[in-house]
Amino acid sequence: MFLIMAFPVYWLLLSSLRPNHEIRSYDQSLLPTSITFDNFVRATETGFFWTAVQSSLIICVTSVLGAMLIGTIAALAIGRFNFVGRKAFMMVLILVQLLPPTAMLIPIYVQLNAMGALNEYWGVIVVYLVSVLPFTTWMIRGFVVNVPRELEESAMVDGCTRMGAFARVILPLLAPGLAAASIFALITAWNEYLFAYILMQDNDKYTLNVWLMNFTTDRGTDYGALMAGSVMVAIPVVIFFMIVQKKMAAGLTSGAVKG
Repeated sequence: MFLIMAFPVYWLLLSSLRPNHEIRSYDQSLLPTSITFDNFVRATETGFFWTAVQSSLIICVTSVLGAMLIGTIAALAIGRFNFVGRKAFMMVLILVQLLPPTAMLIPIYVQLNAMGALNEYWGVIVVYLVSVLPFTTWMIRGFVVNVPRELEESAMVDGCTRMGAFARVILPLLAPGLAAASIFALITAWNEYLFAYILMQDNDKYTLNVWLMNFTTDRGTDYGALMAGSVMVAIPVVIFFMIVQKKMAAGLTSGAVKG
């Protein structure tokens, strides 16, 4: 299973380092016969590359940070308080995930058009934020309910306010959940293509996934540059995962003991 999952990634890396004539050749080998970085040079020199990087960073970073902030507050409310409509709200969080994004494309387009949000960063950010928020809220809630209430109550007895107890006791123990939720939110926002393509109308505001279309024209596809561009698009997510993977692997109980 590991070989099956890893082979496409290996072939992507291999193709990004091969000349185009080898990529199109019928005689393929699993090991590189020649290595070139011309594909990466052509990819970075393609029009609107740096503006696509800027658009992706603005949209994705803002969406992830917003999802983490709002999702953590919502998860705390659901996991710690009883209020009218709590169960219904939790059911809505799950049911929203059953709707395919393509089914909501036309209503979202019409609504954003009425709000003047087409071809604007904040319009796409709102769509991405709303898309990832239900799942991130539900995921963080699972970590909130597993934090013993006694830890929070002990901090409040020692003089902390409720928000102080949350910031000093609960929030550090939520690090594994926040790491997992942030990875999900980043991957969802970073890899999204359809909404970015439909809601953005200027080439200088397209995200990196839409920018990859530049390598397919009426004259054919530049597979080498396309593979190199795909590698560069995947690198930020891989780096972010390597940074937070220790938090994802850390258990909630071990975090409580260390704290």
